[in-house]
Amino acid sequence: MRTFVAVFPPPEIREALFRAARDLPTSEDFRLVVPEKIHLTLKFLGDVAEGDLDRITQALGPLGESHDPFEVSTSGFGAFPSERRARILWAGIGEGAGPLRVLAREVEDLLEPCGFERESRPYVPHLTLGRARGRQAKLDHEKVSQPTHRFTVSGVNLMRSVQGKDGVTYSTLETYRF
Repeated sequence: MRTFVAVFPPPEIREALFRAARDLPTSEDFRLVVPEKIHLTLKFLGDVAEGDLDRITQALGPLGESHDPFEVSTSGFGAFPSERRARILWAGIGEGAGPLRVLAREVEDLLEPCGFERESRPYVPHLTLGRARGRQAKLDHEKVSQPTHRFTVSGVNLMRSVQGKDGVTYSTLETYRF
């Protein structure tokens, strides 16, 4: 089963981010992520055997004990790999980016002994809002200012992602509260 470790903002924040992305002049060039699926990925684990879930769940246990809740704020739109050749539309993170990097590094530290390789790229905290409908799109956001949204990160989720006939469905396997 496909799994990942993530932080989900409160529903009202996800809805506001969705509306802001929808209001972009080039929003029709992107397939927008529905609000309930907007999240901050800390680590994508890929396909995990059912028998390995207990080991992963236990390995991530210290997350709840080693952190306190912290504030995060969004910081505008961006795109990977660039705004001129956008494939992924995202909302960046301003305040709270440092603690999110620490959290992502700890997830890496805890899961490496379970056989998960470390990411080779630096962690860039962001909320994916859409994917280009074609091979790429151009992000035009100069005429739209995204309001800053603040929320508290008070836990991390181990998630399952299942592809079905109606798209991808997420379900929470475990929550690690701070």
